[in-house]
Amino acid sequence: MEPEEERLRQLVFGDEDQLLEKLEKSDEEQAEESSSDSEEENESRLQLPAKRKAAWEDEDDAEEEEVDMTHRFRKDFQKSDAESKMSKQKLQQRLKEQFQRAMGGTPSWAEKSVKKSKKKEDKDDEDEDEDDEDNELLKKTGNYVGSSESLPKGIIKLKKCLNANSENPSEDRLTTVQFHPSAQVVMTAGLDHNISLFQVDGKTNPKIQSIHLERFPVNKACFTANGEQVVATGMKNKLFYIYDMIEGKVIPVPRVRGLNEQRVKEFEVSPDGEFMLLTGSSGYLHLMTMKTREVVRSLKINGDVCATAFTGDGSKIFSSSDEGEVYIWDVKSSKCMKRFMDEGCVRGTSLAVSRDGLYVACGSQSGVVNIYSQKTCLQESSPKPLKALMNLLTPATSLRFNSNSEILAIASRAEDEANKLVHIPSFTVFSNFPLFRRKTIYRSHCLDFSPNSGFYSVANNKGHAVLFRLLHYKDF
Repeated sequence: MEPEEERLRQLVFGDEDQLLEKLEKSDEEQAEESSSDSEEENESRLQLPAKRKAAWEDEDDAEEEEVDMTHRFRKDFQKSDAESKMSKQKLQQRLKEQFQRAMGGTPSWAEKSVKKSKKKEDKDDEDEDEDDEDNELLKKTGNYVGSSESLPKGIIKLKKCLNANSENPSEDRLTTVQFHPSAQVVMTAGLDHNISLFQVDGKTNPKIQSIHLERFPVNKACFTANGEQVVATGMKNKLFYIYDMIEGKVIPVPRVRGLNEQRVKEFEVSPDGEFMLLTGSSGYLHLMTMKTREVVRSLKINGDVCATAFTGDGSKIFSSSDEGEVYIWDVKSSKCMKRFMDEGCVRGTSLAVSRDGLYVACGSQSGVVNIYSQKTCLQESSPKPLKALMNLLTPATSLRFNSNSEILAIASRAEDEANKLVHIPSFTVFSNFPLFRRKTIYRSHCLDFSPNSGFYSVANNKGHAVLFRLLHYKDF
C-alpha cells in the first residue's frame, strides 16, 4: 500500500484496533436503545383503560316485572302449572330457546361477525391448503373418479323411526305432514283441530308447540316459502288461518277480496312466496297475493280441478281436471300455455311436479301413475309418458318427488299399506318398501320428504306421522 493511501486510511478510519472498538461500542448502544423501547411499549400495554362509569342509572331497571303466563298465547311456554308468573328476562330466554329449537339452532344472520383480519388469515390458510392439495394431486397417478353417489335401484336402505308426532299423536285422522324448508322441524295437522310442530332427530322427536283452532278441523296446512308462517284451511267454509311463528300470532282470514267461493279447502303456495293458489268450484283457480291477501287473477279449466302444482321456479302452474286433462299456465300472463290429455286417464286424482323441472307425475282413479318429461309437455301437443306405473290397485291420491328427483312416492288412501317408492330414472319400484310383518303405514293421506331427503314421512288415518330414515342421504 502506498504511504499516501495508508495515511488517508488512518485519518478516516483510524487504526484497526480503534475501528473494532468503535463497532462494538455502537452495537451495545443500539441494543440498549431497543431494550428501553420495548420496556416502554410493555408498560404502555399493561396500562389498562379505566372502566367508564355510567352517566345515568334507572332505578326501575333493578325491579323485575312479572308476566302473567296463564294467558292463552303464553300457555305453551309453561313447563309446569307452577309457572303462573314469570319474569320478563326468563320469558325472553324461553322465547329464544323456542326459536332456536324451531330453526334447528342459531341462524347464520344471528351469529356474531368474525373480524376481517381473522377472515383474511383463514383465507390465506385455505389457499395454502389448496396449494398443498394441488401439489399432492400432481405427485400421484391413477383413477381419481370416485364411485357414483346416485341412488341405486332395486333395494332402498332405510329404517323405521319413532313416529314424528309420537309425543302428541292426533286423536283423529291426520291430513297434513310437512317438513320445514330450512329447519329440522316437521309439522302435522288433522281433523282434531290441532297444528303441531316437532323437532326431528329420529329418536325422540320432541314437540315444540301445538296450536288449537276452535271448531276448525284442518283440511290442509302448509309452510310459506320462508318458513316463518303456516297457512291452514278448513273443511266447511272459506275461512282460513295464518299462524305467524315469529310473532306467535294466529291470524284469521274470514274473507279474501275478489274471491266468490263458498269454501276454500285446497291450495298451493308458490316457491317464491308471492302467491297462494286457491282451488275453487266449477273449474276455477284463484291466484291470491300473500302480501295484500286479495285475488289478482282467476283461471278456468273444463271440469272440476282435482290437483295443482307450481313449477320449481314458480313461473308456471300445472293443473289437472277430473276429466283427465292437464293444463299448463304462465303465472305472469295468466295464459294457458299448453293442455293435453293424460294418456289412458278417465278421471284424474293427483299431480306432482319435480323441483328441478324434469318430471311431471299424474295419478288417476284407476291407480295408474303416468310420468312425463316437463320439457316434452311444453313442446308437444300429445306427449307420451316416459313410464306408466301400475303398482297401485286403488286411486292414486298422493304423489311426491324428493328434492333431487331420484324418488317418487305414490300412495292411495283407499287401502292399507298402499304406498310405494319409485326409483327414477329407472322407473322401477323399490322391492323392500313397504315390507313389514305387520301393518305400519295403514292408509296414506299425505306424504313428504325432508329438504335433503334424509327422512320420509306419511300422515295416516290413525293420527300418526310415520317416519322413515333414508340411509342413502346423509343430510336432513
